[in-house]
Amino acid sequence: MLINQLYQKLARSLPEAKSELIFNNHFELLIAVILSAQSTDKTVNKVTPTLFSLCPTPAEFITLGQTQLAKIIKPIGLAATKSKNIIITCQILLDKHQVTVPSTRKLLEELPGVGRKTANVVLNEGFNQPTIAVDTHVFRVSNRTGLAPGKSVLATELKLLEVTPKKWLLMAHHYLILHG
Repeated sequence: MLINQLYQKLARSLPEAKSELIFNNHFELLIAVILSAQSTDKTVNKVTPTLFSLCPTPAEFITLGQTQLAKIIKPIGLAATKSKNIIITCQILLDKHQVTVPSTRKLLEELPGVGRKTANVVLNEGFNQPTIAVDTHVFRVSNRTGLAPGKSVLATELKLLEVTPKKWLLMAHHYLILHG
Protein backbone atom coordinates (compact mmCIF):
# COMPACT_ATOMS: atom_id res chain seq x y z
CA MET A 1 0.00 0.00 0.00
CA LEU A 2 2.80 2.43 0.87
CA ILE A 3 4.47 1.78 -2.48
CA ASN A 4 1.26 2.65 -4.30
CA GLN A 5 1.05 5.87 -2.28
CA LEU A 6 4.66 6.73 -3.14
CA TYR A 7 4.01 6.31 -6.86
CA GLN A 8 0.72 8.24 -6.59
CA LYS A 9 2.59 11.17 -5.01
CA LEU A 10 5.31 11.00 -7.65
CA ALA A 11 2.68 10.88 -10.41
CA ARG A 12 0.95 13.96 -8.97
CA SER A 13 4.19 15.91 -8.60
CA LEU A 14 5.54 14.79 -12.01
CA PRO A 15 2.40 14.48 -14.18
CA GLU A 16 4.31 14.71 -17.45
CA ALA A 17 7.24 12.50 -16.53
CA LYS A 18 9.08 11.23 -19.59
CA SER A 19 12.57 10.99 -20.94
CA GLU A 20 14.29 14.33 -21.26
CA LEU A 21 16.10 13.09 -24.38
CA ILE A 22 14.72 14.43 -27.64
CA PHE A 23 14.27 11.79 -30.33
CA ASN A 24 11.90 10.90 -33.18
CA ASN A 25 12.34 7.15 -33.55
CA HIS A 26 13.92 4.03 -32.05
CA PHE A 27 17.24 4.62 -33.81
CA GLU A 28 17.58 8.19 -32.55
CA LEU A 29 16.62 7.03 -29.05
CA LEU A 30 19.28 4.32 -29.10
CA ILE A 31 22.00 6.74 -30.24
CA ALA A 32 20.90 9.42 -27.76
CA VAL A 33 20.97 6.97 -24.85
CA ILE A 34 24.43 5.72 -25.86
CA LEU A 35 25.56 9.34 -25.94
CA SER A 36 24.00 10.10 -22.55
CA ALA A 37 26.32 7.76 -20.64
CA GLN A 38 28.25 9.83 -18.07
CA SER A 39 26.67 12.99 -19.49
CA THR A 40 23.44 14.92 -19.10
CA ASP A 41 20.39 14.72 -21.31
CA LYS A 42 20.59 18.50 -21.78
CA THR A 43 24.11 18.23 -23.21
CA VAL A 44 23.06 15.37 -25.49
CA ASN A 45 20.04 17.39 -26.68
CA LYS A 46 22.34 20.24 -27.73
CA VAL A 47 24.26 17.95 -30.09
CA THR A 48 21.66 15.53 -31.45
CA PRO A 49 19.59 17.89 -33.64
CA THR A 50 22.65 18.61 -35.79
CA LEU A 51 23.82 15.01 -35.58
CA PHE A 52 20.47 13.51 -36.59
CA SER A 53 19.99 15.99 -39.43
CA LEU A 54 23.37 14.92 -40.82
CA CYS A 55 22.87 11.24 -40.06
CA PRO A 56 19.26 10.10 -39.89
CA THR A 57 20.18 6.44 -40.54
CA PRO A 58 22.91 3.97 -39.56
CA ALA A 59 24.36 4.06 -43.09
CA GLU A 60 24.88 7.81 -42.87
CA PHE A 61 26.68 7.45 -39.54
CA ILE A 62 29.04 4.95 -41.16
CA THR A 63 29.60 7.30 -44.09
CA LEU A 64 30.29 10.17 -41.67
CA GLY A 65 32.95 8.06 -40.00
CA GLN A 66 34.33 7.82 -36.51
CA THR A 67 36.64 10.85 -36.70
CA GLN A 68 33.94 13.27 -37.86
CA LEU A 69 31.42 11.80 -35.43
CA ALA A 70 33.87 12.28 -32.56
CA LYS A 71 34.25 15.97 -33.50
CA ILE A 72 30.49 16.50 -33.46
CA ILE A 73 29.89 14.73 -30.16
CA LYS A 74 32.98 16.10 -28.38
CA PRO A 75 30.94 18.43 -26.09
CA ILE A 76 29.20 15.35 -24.65
CA GLY A 77 32.41 13.75 -23.43
CA LEU A 78 34.07 10.39 -24.07
CA ALA A 79 33.85 11.16 -27.79
CA ALA A 80 36.47 8.64 -28.93
CA THR A 81 34.81 5.69 -27.21
CA LYS A 82 31.25 6.74 -27.98
CA SER A 83 31.96 7.43 -31.66
CA LYS A 84 33.66 4.03 -32.03
CA ASN A 85 30.73 2.25 -30.33
CA ILE A 86 28.14 4.12 -32.40
CA ILE A 87 29.84 3.33 -35.71
CA ILE A 88 30.12 -0.37 -34.81
CA THR A 89 26.50 -0.38 -33.56
CA CYS A 90 25.35 1.15 -36.84
CA GLN A 91 27.22 -1.52 -38.80
CA ILE A 92 25.61 -4.25 -36.70
CA LEU A 93 22.17 -2.70 -37.23
CA LEU A 94 22.81 -2.81 -40.98
CA ASP A 95 24.34 -6.30 -41.08
CA LYS A 96 22.24 -8.21 -38.56
CA HIS A 97 19.01 -6.31 -37.93
CA GLN A 98 17.96 -4.83 -41.30
CA VAL A 99 18.46 -1.34 -39.81
CA THR A 100 15.86 -2.07 -37.11
CA VAL A 101 16.68 -1.42 -33.46
CA PRO A 102 16.25 -4.71 -31.57
CA SER A 103 13.40 -4.90 -29.09
CA THR A 104 14.92 -7.40 -26.65
CA ARG A 105 17.42 -6.77 -23.87
CA LYS A 106 19.63 -9.62 -25.08
CA LEU A 107 20.00 -8.23 -28.60
CA LEU A 108 20.36 -4.64 -27.40
CA GLU A 109 23.13 -5.60 -24.98
CA GLU A 110 25.05 -7.17 -27.86
CA LEU A 111 25.51 -3.68 -29.31
CA PRO A 112 28.68 -1.79 -28.29
CA GLY A 113 27.98 0.93 -25.75
CA VAL A 114 24.71 -0.68 -24.67
CA GLY A 115 24.61 -2.06 -21.15
CA ARG A 116 21.64 -3.10 -19.08
CA LYS A 117 20.59 0.45 -18.15
CA THR A 118 20.75 1.67 -21.76
CA ALA A 119 18.82 -1.39 -22.94
CA ASN A 120 16.18 -0.80 -20.28
CA VAL A 121 15.74 2.84 -21.32
CA VAL A 122 15.31 1.85 -24.98
CA LEU A 123 12.91 -0.97 -24.08
CA ASN A 124 10.84 1.22 -21.76
CA GLU A 125 10.85 4.51 -23.64
CA GLY A 126 10.97 3.18 -27.20
CA PHE A 127 9.06 -0.08 -27.00
CA ASN A 128 6.76 0.60 -24.00
CA GLN A 129 8.07 -2.42 -22.14
CA PRO A 130 7.49 -2.25 -18.39
CA THR A 131 11.06 -2.28 -17.15
CA ILE A 132 13.04 0.01 -14.89
CA ALA A 133 16.33 1.62 -15.84
CA VAL A 134 18.38 2.12 -12.70
CA ASP A 135 20.87 4.97 -12.84
CA THR A 136 22.62 6.75 -9.98
CA HIS A 137 19.49 8.78 -9.17
CA VAL A 138 17.14 5.80 -9.11
CA PHE A 139 19.66 3.76 -7.10
CA ARG A 140 20.03 6.54 -4.53
CA VAL A 141 16.28 7.25 -4.23
CA SER A 142 15.45 3.55 -3.99
CA ASN A 143 17.95 3.04 -1.20
CA ARG A 144 17.22 6.25 0.75
CA THR A 145 13.48 5.72 0.73
CA GLY A 146 13.73 2.01 1.47
CA LEU A 147 11.67 1.35 -1.67
CA ALA A 148 14.18 -1.13 -3.06
CA PRO A 149 17.39 -1.21 -1.07
CA GLY A 150 20.24 -2.97 -2.81
CA LYS A 151 24.01 -3.05 -2.76
CA SER A 152 24.23 -2.91 -6.55
CA VAL A 153 22.31 -1.33 -9.40
CA LEU A 154 21.18 -4.78 -10.57
CA ALA A 155 19.97 -5.75 -7.09
CA THR A 156 18.02 -2.50 -6.87
CA GLU A 157 16.54 -2.99 -10.35
CA LEU A 158 15.40 -6.52 -9.55
CA LYS A 159 13.91 -5.42 -6.22
CA LEU A 160 12.11 -2.50 -7.91
CA LEU A 161 10.63 -4.88 -10.49
CA GLU A 162 9.48 -7.11 -7.64
CA VAL A 163 7.88 -4.44 -5.43
CA THR A 164 6.50 -2.02 -8.01
CA PRO A 165 2.84 -2.70 -8.79
CA LYS A 166 2.19 -3.48 -12.47
CA LYS A 167 0.12 -0.31 -12.73
CA TRP A 168 3.29 1.78 -12.20
CA LEU A 169 5.93 -0.30 -14.00
CA LEU A 170 5.88 1.58 -17.28
CA MET A 171 6.35 4.97 -15.62
CA ALA A 172 8.28 4.03 -12.46
CA HIS A 173 11.76 4.77 -13.74
CA HIS A 174 10.65 8.15 -15.13
CA TYR A 175 9.24 9.15 -11.75
CA LEU A 176 12.27 7.93 -9.84
CA ILE A 177 14.84 9.47 -12.23
CA LEU A 178 13.16 12.86 -12.29
CA HIS A 179 12.56 12.84 -8.55
CA GLY A 180 16.22 11.91 -7.97
